[in-house]
Amino acid sequence: MKPKTETEIVAMRESGRMLATVLELIRTTVHAGMTPKDVSTLASKELERLGGKPAFKGFEGYPDIICISANNEVQHTIPSDRPFADGDIVNFDFGVTYKGMVTDAGVSLSVGGLDKTDDAGRRLLKATEQELYAGIEKVKEGARVGDISAAIETVLRANELGIVRELVGHGVGHEMHEEPEIPNYGHAGTGPMLRAGMTIAIEPITTLGSPRIFQAHDGWTLLTVDGSRSAQFEHSVLVTHDGYEILTQV
Repeated sequence: MKPKTETEIVAMRESGRMLATVLELIRTTVHAGMTPKDVSTLASKELERLGGKPAFKGFEGYPDIICISANNEVQHTIPSDRPFADGDIVNFDFGVTYKGMVTDAGVSLSVGGLDKTDDAGRRLLKATEQELYAGIEKVKEGARVGDISAAIETVLRANELGIVRELVGHGVGHEMHEEPEIPNYGHAGTGPMLRAGMTIAIEPITTLGSPRIFQAHDGWTLLTVDGSRSAQFEHSVLVTHDGYEILTQV
């Protein structure tokens, strides 16, 4: 991946700001009885107001602007009319294009909060978010992709979560998916070297049980084979000379 120009970085900052604004609106609005299609409509209207374009719509044929995956749905679920229920663990994965530049981010949350006895659900959400920031903390010029991967895997294994190996982080910017791939497992000091100006999406994806997944009959939704719940957190990040800048946060 070539480093982005300053003009491209400025566009990605704005794209990321829009994306973060939409995800924050979703986070503070979603409730039991609301449907994924309701959320898709909400996101579409807010993004239009902000002046961005949805990056997912039409990407590899995807039919909606957002992926909304609940409980044992791991990723890529098309928004449906099935209402959310209290205690559902739901992932919202979204992408925005602005002036030709793409950012990608995701957040997982529990609708209405988790039952006080659901320690496993709390562990899933807390640890997966911790993995994201553990990986981000390794980002700087001269670091290796494996440094990010190893940091994520360390937190993941300490919390006894499943590693979904088929789904990985990636470069982002001109396209949704660019080089390099950023697995959520690996060894420090290995893999491609990061250079200032690179933009990457880091996204740990975990399960409470088996890490094995399969594709549903709709041709999109990925599910855990054992029915265990899954979570994902993601940010688009700019590599800087002395560290990083998170592009997709409010």
